[in-house]
Amino acid sequence: MWRKTYQGKRVLLTGHTGFKGGWLALWLKELGAEVCGYALSPNTTPSLFNATQLSNQITSVIGDILDRKNLEKTFQEFQPEIVFHLAAQPLVRLSYTEPVRTYETNVMGSLYVLEAARETPSVKAFVNITTDKCYENKEVARGYKEDDPMGGYDMYSSSKGCVEILSASFRRSFLQDGGYSLATARAGNVIGGGDWAADRLIPDCIRAIEAGQEIEIRNPAATRPWQHVLEPLSGYLLLGHLLYTQGNKYAEGFNLGPNPQSVLTVAEVAQQVVQAYGKGTVKVHKRDNLHEANLLMLDITKAAQVLGWKPSYTAQEAIAKTVAWYKKFYEGNHDMRAFTVQQIHEYEENLVWKKN
Repeated sequence: MWRKTYQGKRVLLTGHTGFKGGWLALWLKELGAEVCGYALSPNTTPSLFNATQLSNQITSVIGDILDRKNLEKTFQEFQPEIVFHLAAQPLVRLSYTEPVRTYETNVMGSLYVLEAARETPSVKAFVNITTDKCYENKEVARGYKEDDPMGGYDMYSSSKGCVEILSASFRRSFLQDGGYSLATARAGNVIGGGDWAADRLIPDCIRAIEAGQEIEIRNPAATRPWQHVLEPLSGYLLLGHLLYTQGNKYAEGFNLGPNPQSVLTVAEVAQQVVQAYGKGTVKVHKRDNLHEANLLMLDITKAAQVLGWKPSYTAQEAIAKTVAWYKKFYEGNHDMRAFTVQQIHEYEENLVWKKN
């Protein structure tokens, strides 16, 4: 697939201390890339970054994407060929209490990374990761397509809509006649081992189970497209490969969500976690009145037709893989880097698509 593209390439990713960024850094390392991560220190304890001892395997720069001088210095010193931008304030509920930080990080931070890459001639491909929540969500019973309007009810979602608009404008303004090839990627509700962020369903479930407490569900009927973390990451890697090898032909936005069959309610996911873990109980408990969308789906037709990409795991398989990771972690005395890499290899073996 894309192993030849990444073998020996200098790849910079922002957000490597986070959940998705940590998985991507490990996968890139397995593909033979020379990896540099730029991010704040992990904001959870435990963290995937520490559990897999990632700092021993890649060049890890601890810094804020709002620190332009340090960011630009990192780009100039590392001279990346491919960039994945994942660093963000990623939580809907936190955006209600920290709206300024959310916009500064997600919008201005993204602009600073785009500019740092533009000032680094070695950069050939740039994948900017946003979210399915970037769309103006009217809670219609269909998946949103790439040409649907950007929007967002809350500050997090609207900030990501802004990043999509920013990316398209940046591409038209500065990258049409040279520079790197820029694409954006939007995933669904991503799950997988090593996520301990607050106010996320499966981490909340795992914390409650391990503490011997009931799992409290805020919005049991909310419907989400659930996918294992390796699903969108495979799309990011494919997109990076195509941008690097074929340029602006693929420089646009793509939905990299799950199949429609992987759309489940919050209550269904919590019950499947309990079943897979072998213990735990679920209790519906509405804690506050902050707005949360009840229905949000992506249409992934374009990714299938243009990129040749499609999901490989069902929601049930994604939940099982996720729970297996946490069970292994909480058993203790396991090499979590080796187990995480094992799950990456298992995913590669089960890919339902192949792109040379």
